[in-house]
This record gives sequence, structure tokens and C-alpha cells, in this order.
Amino acid sequence: MNLTMIYQNPLFWGALIILGIVIGYFIRQLIATRAANSIEQKIKRQFEEARSKAKEIVLEAQEKATALLEEVKKEERENKIQLSRLEERLLKKEEQLERQETDLKRREEQINQDIEKLKGVKSEIEQLKQKVVSELEKIAGLSTEQAKELLFKNLQEKHQEELLTTLQKLNKERRDEIERRALEIMTTAIQRYARSHVGEITTTTFTLTDEDLKGKIIGREGRNIRALERATGVELIIDETPETIVISSFDPIRREVAKLALQKLIKDGRIQPAKIEEKVEEAKQELSKRIIELGENAAYETGIYDLPKEIIQLLGRLYFRLSYGQNVLIHSIETAYLAEMMASELGCNTEVTKKAGLLHDIGKAIDHEVEGSHVELGRRILKKYGIGEEIIKAMEAHHEEYPFASPEAYIVAAADALSAARPGARRDTLENYLKRLEDLEKIALSFDGVKNAYAISAGRELRIFVIPEKIDDFKALQLARDIANKIESELKYPGEIKVNVIREVRAVEYAR
Repeated sequence: MNLTMIYQNPLFWGALIILGIVIGYFIRQLIATRAANSIEQKIKRQFEEARSKAKEIVLEAQEKATALLEEVKKEERENKIQLSRLEERLLKKEEQLERQETDLKRREEQINQDIEKLKGVKSEIEQLKQKVVSELEKIAGLSTEQAKELLFKNLQEKHQEELLTTLQKLNKERRDEIERRALEIMTTAIQRYARSHVGEITTTTFTLTDEDLKGKIIGREGRNIRALERATGVELIIDETPETIVISSFDPIRREVAKLALQKLIKDGRIQPAKIEEKVEEAKQELSKRIIELGENAAYETGIYDLPKEIIQLLGRLYFRLSYGQNVLIHSIETAYLAEMMASELGCNTEVTKKAGLLHDIGKAIDHEVEGSHVELGRRILKKYGIGEEIIKAMEAHHEEYPFASPEAYIVAAADALSAARPGARRDTLENYLKRLEDLEKIALSFDGVKNAYAISAGRELRIFVIPEKIDDFKALQLARDIANKIESELKYPGEIKVNVIREVRAVEYAR
């Protein structure tokens, strides 16, 4: 067979392919074996390296552990030394306390023995005293109480005039000193704070630039004036006084709203019901801003900067409140200044008195629809807005509805009375004035032995004439004190009232 036939024979090629596959298989196995041997050696090397590193780490850890163990042992030794020292100190202190306890017990026993001895001596003294008193009673023929009464009566009869003079002198010196110091403090405070006072009444006069404006304000069939009165809650009095309108209302805020609304309407020139409502609303908003400004100005003027905005607004409303014709905001500022200066003179808390003086009438800013006195309303308002308890206690007693809980409360009440009682500050009605005089005289006449009583000096002095046969000099002093106490408890008045008891003795004889 030639080569061509061999190459063309399919068996040859099949055998050749099988041989190639076998050879490839063995070659692949050889390569895989070599790769396996190479990985195994690599793993062995890495294992050896890891084991070497592990040994190093173990050695290093052993060294650190040894060092830590040494350090712990060292600290333990030091702690043992400190504990032993503490133990020694405690033992010494315990021994010292035992010695002190022993000494105290010994002293206590000695004191108890001395007390027992004193009790025995006291008992002997009491027995001797009783014995002496019994002997004296037998000799004198009087008991102890009878002897005391007789002795006192003899001394009173012998030294009655001297005792009366001494009592009057002591009373006068004490009163003069108190009055001198009080007068000094109050006059200093008043002199340091003085401001003008403008009286307010229940009407506001609005001046017109032209008499013809009255007709526009009245309107056709009075519709404009009715709309204005309905919107503001005031009464407009348009009489024959030239170029003048009187705004009448007990509420100053309503009068101010009406005044501002009239100003705006006249400036606008169109006076009609729709325009009236618009201008009244504008006036209310403008007045609200002004109220806040007035409250802020009052706080800044008195140097109080930590008041809540609600309290500031209520302070501003006080400007439009009157008390017997006195502007309440101006009165509150006066009270704050006077209270601060008196507290400074007396060494009391000036901040508390000043703030309590400014806020003492804050309840008057609330409308009359809310029930309760202005003091009670003021307490609720201050508590609601987080004002300090010491300030509330200082302001709540200025009308004696609550007890005086602190020295600052007395100062605020005095400052309130000073501001209200100065001439021209308030207008009191004739009826109230006469009633106060009548009440003073009734109180004096209610006491036994009083003949006549007269309230003079605008109710600042009460002169009392007594029956000399019923009231002696000692009883006259006591009567004056009793009447003064009753006036303090039953009447409310600014300042003080002088009670003057007069006992007149007339000796009459006829020469014949």
C-alpha cells in the first residue's frame, strides 16, 4: 500500500485522532499534576509562614500578658499598702472615739448628779419661800394676792401723776420717733419723685373746625350720629355750644375710639354709615397699637423689662381707666417709684416692691363683665402669666383683702396710699366724704363715757370729749388707743387719723 492509500483510508485518520486524544489526555494529566504539586508547595509555604507568624504573635502576647500581670501585681501590692494604712487610721480613730465616748458618759453622769443636786436645792428653796410667805401672811393678816393688790393700789395713788406723765412721755417719744422716721422716708421718696397730674372726667370735648360739620355728623334724620353711637358705644351731645361736640361714656377707651373716628371722618370728608363703620374699625386698630406703646413706655419708664406682652397690653389699658378721677396708669407708675424708694431706704427688696407697685391695680384693666374685685382679678392675671409669688404677695394686700405677708406688702400699701391721698390726685364725692366723717363720730360715740365727738381737719383728726367723772387720766389713754384700733379695723382711709381724747375738769366754788 502506498502512502496515498494510507492517507485516504478512514481508519488511519480515526486511529490518528484516537492517538491524539490519548496523547492530549496524558499531557493534560501531566500539566494538572505539576500544577497540583505547585499549589501544594505554595500552600505549604503559606502554612509555614502562618505558623511562624502565629508563634511570633503568641510570644508577643505572652510578653504583654507577663507585663500586665506584673503591673497588676504591683497595683495589688500598692492597694494592700494603702488598705493597711487606712486600717491603721480607722483603728486609731475608733480608739479616739471610744475615749471620747467614755469621757462624754463620765461628763453626762456628772451633769446628771449636778442636776439632781440642783433639784434638791431648788426644792429646799421653794420650801423656805413658802415658809417665809406663810409667816409673812400670818404677821400681816393678808394673803399674797391681797398684799399685791394693796401695794399696787398704794403705789398707783401715791405716784399716779408721775406714772401718767411717764407713760405719756414714753408714748409721745415713741410716736415722735416713728413719725419722724416715717416722715423722713416718705418725704424723701415724694421729693425724689414728683410729676404733674391731669384730671380726667367722664366726658371728652371734641372741637370742630367748622360749625357746619355738626349737620354732617348728625346726618339725614340723625342716621350718621346713630350709626356712630352704635359703633362706638358712646353718646354724642351736640348742643348749642359753638364748634364743640361732647363725647360721653364711663369707658375712656370707647370715648377715645369715638374721638379718633371723628377725626378720621372729618379728615376724609365723607360722613356716612358705611364710612363710619370703616373709620371706627381703623380707630380701634390704631388704639390697640397705642395701648401696647403706652404699656411698653410705662415698663421702660420704671425700668422693668421682663413683663409678658399680655401684661404690657393690660398696663396700656390702665391709661384709659380712672379711679376717683385719677389716671390708673400714672397712679401705678407713681406707686412703683415711691415703693422702690421707700424699700431702698428701709433695706427691703426694691425690685419686688417696684414691680408690685406697678402691677398692684392691673385687675382694673379688666372689663366690668368679669366678676371679682380688682385685687382678686389682678392675682389671677399675675398667676396666669407666671409673675413671681413674692410679687403677688406684695400687691395683694394693698386694700387689706389679704394679710400682709411680707415687709414689701406694707411698703406697696403705703406707696399706694401716698399716691392716692396727695391733694389733687383724686376727686371724692361729697356724699362719701360726709359718710366717712359720720362713721368716725359714730365709732367714738359707741364707747362708754364719751360725751361728744367731732371729726375735723377733713377727717384727719377726731376730737373726743369725755365725762370726767367716768373717765380718769389712765382710762383716757386706754380709750384713745381702743378708738384708734376700732377705726383701723372698721374703716378704710388714706394716711392716718389723729384720735384726740379731751378730759376737762372744772372746779367751781362760790364766795358768799
